[in-house]
Amino acid sequence: MDDGRKMMTMLPEDVASSSIAQSYAGRSIFITGATGFMGKIMVEKLLRDCGDIRCIYLLIRAKKGIDPAQRKEEYVKNIVFDQVREQYGERLEKIRLIRGDILSEGLGLSEEDHRELVDNVEMVFHCAANVRFDQHIRQAVDINLNGTIRVLKLAEKMRKLVSFIHVSTSYCQCNEAVLEEKHYPAPQNPEGISKMVGLLDDDILDLITPRLLNNLPNTYAYTKALTEDMVYQYRGKLPIAIARPSIVTAAMKEPLPGWGEGTNGPTGLLIGAGRGVIRSMHCNGEYLADFMPVDITMNAIIAIGTERMKDPRKDEVMYYNLASSAENPISWGEVLEMGRSVLNDNPFCFALWYPDGSIKSNYLYHLLCVIFFHYLPAYLIDFLLVLLRRKPFLVKVQKRISAGLTILQYYTTKEWIFRCDNAKSLYQRLSQDDRKRFYFDVTEIDYQTYLYDFILGARKYILKEAPETLPQARKLLRKLYIMDKMVQIGLYVFGLWLFWTYLEVITGSIQYVFDTAIVGLRGSSSVRQGL
Repeated sequence: MDDGRKMMTMLPEDVASSSIAQSYAGRSIFITGATGFMGKIMVEKLLRDCGDIRCIYLLIRAKKGIDPAQRKEEYVKNIVFDQVREQYGERLEKIRLIRGDILSEGLGLSEEDHRELVDNVEMVFHCAANVRFDQHIRQAVDINLNGTIRVLKLAEKMRKLVSFIHVSTSYCQCNEAVLEEKHYPAPQNPEGISKMVGLLDDDILDLITPRLLNNLPNTYAYTKALTEDMVYQYRGKLPIAIARPSIVTAAMKEPLPGWGEGTNGPTGLLIGAGRGVIRSMHCNGEYLADFMPVDITMNAIIAIGTERMKDPRKDEVMYYNLASSAENPISWGEVLEMGRSVLNDNPFCFALWYPDGSIKSNYLYHLLCVIFFHYLPAYLIDFLLVLLRRKPFLVKVQKRISAGLTILQYYTTKEWIFRCDNAKSLYQRLSQDDRKRFYFDVTEIDYQTYLYDFILGARKYILKEAPETLPQARKLLRKLYIMDKMVQIGLYVFGLWLFWTYLEVITGSIQYVFDTAIVGLRGSSSVRQGL
């Protein structure tokens, strides 16, 4: 019996039917960004469905006074690893923490760890990135561009490397109306920008940043464009594939429906709107939204890893756009209506006001609403807090929200077309078992169900609100609804009172203007007749 058949007989039956799992069997993998939102899902999925992996090296920064064993214990205690801990606890031993830092020269690796990675790693998944859109260009370049350069230099030394997957973003070329699955030159030379940012002071960088961005919306998109070009320059040296997911959101099914971390992007909007803090957003409701659940995204990236290792040619870079709007479109307006319906049935435990915000396509109208429904109530509440000798906070919150909305609204008032032919073709070539196990067909996203799980997941995993708190939250929502209607009625009554009170004055003023105009016209007519 040959070695291939021996391997097949050794593999469990469920794994043996998966060609992706077989491709990862016996492999040693290096992952950056493993402590992040997407990284955790990748590690969990590999351990659960590619159980014959040899080793998973995770680049993790050292914490003062905490040894690697303790860091690992903290890491695998995360709720996403519950199923792996319960059913495949022994597989957690495959995780090997590597002390290092994406910001340090040589990734801050020890000689021993450097040698081990160079000798053993066969696949690299570079997921580490700074995803803050408002980051100063120095920090964005150091993490996204320089960090990638450091990983590329390490990968270049790896003797057994068969696959290098760089995780980028669909929005790295925002100036393009249609994003193809191909290489796009960077706006400037990546290495030149890296050196320049290292030499110049912050004051000078602040002055030239708008010119560097060249209509790109933020330093995140800009540095991602630079980074992609930098990775492309390593073609011929490394077997490279670049994955470009769009807006990555909470899990659809695995490991837990609705699981998510942090309040970036749509999650922050959801929580702000659900708590009545965000009442208006500049958005074209007819434009398509593009969401990629994190489990679908990472399943696709894992499949891309196997596809890259099948092709030994290093001179070509594989590109995969991972987006949903082309195959399973939904507009921002539809998302809002579905989300509002779910939130009304499953409100948050704490809200400052009744969550009844809306989107506005007209920017001036949106600004008026921000003044009247964001800032005026914030100043009023903070004034009351000062009278009660409590610390004011709401104006600061609204300023942070306004800054965040200004950044995000770029993406809700523009529309892009993402070509996903390579990703679609890859999925169609998968076996039936792999399609079930490593699903990433975006047409399977049921938005009604997904938004329901998304909102309940935000309650449970981010806000830490247990399902048992829903009855009390619904009572609060009813009270806020009554208060909101009372305020609206009060405002209408006050407006009517003002109108009737000053009706005589208004009428008199109009009559005076009218009479003056008539007199003026008659005077002009007399003058003309005299002439």
